[in-house]
Amino acid sequence: MICLCSLIYVLLFIGSFCLIGLLTVFLLLRLLIRNQKNKRRSNNDNDKYVALFHPYCNAGGGGERVLWCAVRALQNKYDGIKLYIYTGDLEATKQEILDKAERTFNLSLDTKNINFVYLKRRKWVEASRYPYFTLLGQSIGSMVLAMEALLNLQPDVYIDTMGYAFTYPIFSYIGGCKIGCYTHYPTISTDMLRRVQANVSAYNNRSIVAKNPFATWIKIVYYRIFSKIYGMVGRCADTIMVNSTWTENHILSLWDVPYKTHRVYPPCEVSHLKKLQSLASGHEKIVILSVGQFRPEKDHPLQLQAMYELRTLLNNDEALWNRLRLMIVGSCRDEEDRERVKNMQDFAKHLSLENSVEFRVNVSYQELIQCYQVAQIGLHAMWNEHFGISVVDCMAAGLIMVANKSGGPQMDIIETSEGSQTGYLAVDAYDYARCIATILYNGREYNNKIRQAARASVDRFSEQEFENGFLRAISPILDEKEFR
Repeated sequence: MICLCSLIYVLLFIGSFCLIGLLTVFLLLRLLIRNQKNKRRSNNDNDKYVALFHPYCNAGGGGERVLWCAVRALQNKYDGIKLYIYTGDLEATKQEILDKAERTFNLSLDTKNINFVYLKRRKWVEASRYPYFTLLGQSIGSMVLAMEALLNLQPDVYIDTMGYAFTYPIFSYIGGCKIGCYTHYPTISTDMLRRVQANVSAYNNRSIVAKNPFATWIKIVYYRIFSKIYGMVGRCADTIMVNSTWTENHILSLWDVPYKTHRVYPPCEVSHLKKLQSLASGHEKIVILSVGQFRPEKDHPLQLQAMYELRTLLNNDEALWNRLRLMIVGSCRDEEDRERVKNMQDFAKHLSLENSVEFRVNVSYQELIQCYQVAQIGLHAMWNEHFGISVVDCMAAGLIMVANKSGGPQMDIIETSEGSQTGYLAVDAYDYARCIATILYNGREYNNKIRQAARASVDRFSEQEFENGFLRAISPILDEKEFR
């Protein structure tokens, strides 16, 4: 009994000592970081420092379009602010990053008002670093990256444009910043939990887990605990922007702060694309275009499987089949993405599709425009795509879109009702093939009617609409005179 009491006292002492140590570190960091602001004020620097957290700002995807359109919107409205971007793109200079942004997204930016804070610990948020408990590992890694960012620069307003919610407590409680965020995709969702419960093998649920009841139970418990913590850190944000109805529903369910949450559709360059003249009618090939980053969740293998199924559905019409070409266009972030492209090329050969599929990696904006002009059909296969900028872009360019029957494409973008149809929705490879075959055998007049309806529907996703919504959501924390 005496030994047990002694053990309890020892554990209480160690626990108290650790708690005091943590509080001391917290206070020291808080004082150190707050000292940055005091130095600025002593130098009569009264501008507001606004920092955007986007470790992959040079990637060239839809999330990066949101970043740069947000930067442009802030530049156009506010004079007394200094803009900083936290990035992990160490290999690129400021000018190279800005040149790529302007070239890729056809944007004009005031480059003098943009500064970069380079982060050396971006590898802490890379999924490949955490083969197990990936969500937890990346979330803790984002906190490490946030501390590096905060020690380099303490802003007045912190805006996360990638969805790293675990960084919010760091910047809020230690940095004393106002927090804004644009959430493309919740780190965890109830749909992910349902997939695990249903023993469905997917990119975020390995087959070894899906086939093992005990491993499935462990993962369900892990997901539920993680979702509670995710809700706690998310509520640290002062204003929350979400990019679609699907994301909004999940964020409201997880974070439960409807009065802070605003739906702001991402910016799509619809005005320029709607003016494009199609060159497909005089083109020998019938081009099916897929646009998206080469990431596992984009499910490019499903597109290849759909082409395989399509060949069967065409009833041995070799003449029509030989005219078809799937053109997969996308950007690679790192060596892992490039390896993914190589694996898909091998998979295409395995399906005997090497003469019917073309991969184009990291193309320029002008090359992408040419792809839009020669294509007739658009393809997008991601399950529960949070929104789908490339879906809107394809529709604006005059392509008939076939997208996954889930997420943003289903809830916000594509209408399938007769009389107001703007595209097609599919579930699996056979369903995709059936939709493509339907488009191929439709009359020209009917297909043109779908194209016209699709082009007329996309104005609500324009860059101007995004900028208006973004500024409405962010202005309450930017217009405040004092910051905590």
